[in-house]
Amino acid sequence: MTPELIPFLAVAICVVAMMYASVGHGGASGYLAIMALFSLHPEALKPTALLLNIVVAGAGSYLYLSARQFSWQVFWPFVVTSIPASFMGGYFSLSPDLYRPALGLVLLFAAWRLFMRKDVRDFVPQPPTMAVAMLVGAVLGFASGLIGVGGGIFLSPLMILFGWARVREVSGIAALFILVNSISGLLGHLSSLQHVPDYAPLLAGVALLGGTVGALCGSRHLPVRTILKAMSVMLVMAGGKMFLL
Repeated sequence: MTPELIPFLAVAICVVAMMYASVGHGGASGYLAIMALFSLHPEALKPTALLLNIVVAGAGSYLYLSARQFSWQVFWPFVVTSIPASFMGGYFSLSPDLYRPALGLVLLFAAWRLFMRKDVRDFVPQPPTMAVAMLVGAVLGFASGLIGVGGGIFLSPLMILFGWARVREVSGIAALFILVNSISGLLGHLSSLQHVPDYAPLLAGVALLGGTVGALCGSRHLPVRTILKAMSVMLVMAGGKMFLL
């Protein structure tokens, strides 16, 4: 990528971070799509996306926790298994032709279910059993480390569709889930950091700015209806990316 395109990439990263953070997501799926469109080296995509995820999810976790939009009781069974699974997933490389179509269909189906949801009011949550939460955490953790995302793009719709937590709590849980799994996934493939571009600090800075604005809106101001619709849009973007790149 030529130096003249870096400012345009930075603006795109900032916008993506703001949009994803408004629903508690780190934005890795969006960063992967944007960076691929700007022709970054393929080996730089996964570690750079995870680094940006850590920055945005870190800011989002703090803001959602400070706004008390979080549930430790629901969160910890997922993360107990997701952290080691994400670390393991970071070791592996899988052909995109094997997993992208399947993941794209899953994300698009989840987007459709959320968008068509008629009852958009918050609800009384019914947390999953510990066994179910730990199994889901392991599967999503491994997938997040393997693909280079934080896993929240998968966890959020599951939690809402099954009523495991309130909508705003889902965003807070997803943010911290993404943070810990992004760190674990990156540690599982530390050698990939040598491919991170020199201008990564600039991208991290604009991602932090956009993520902070988005998380502030999502944790305190956006109504539940808007959060669900925004989450549907994020899922469509992520699912569509699986087929286009």
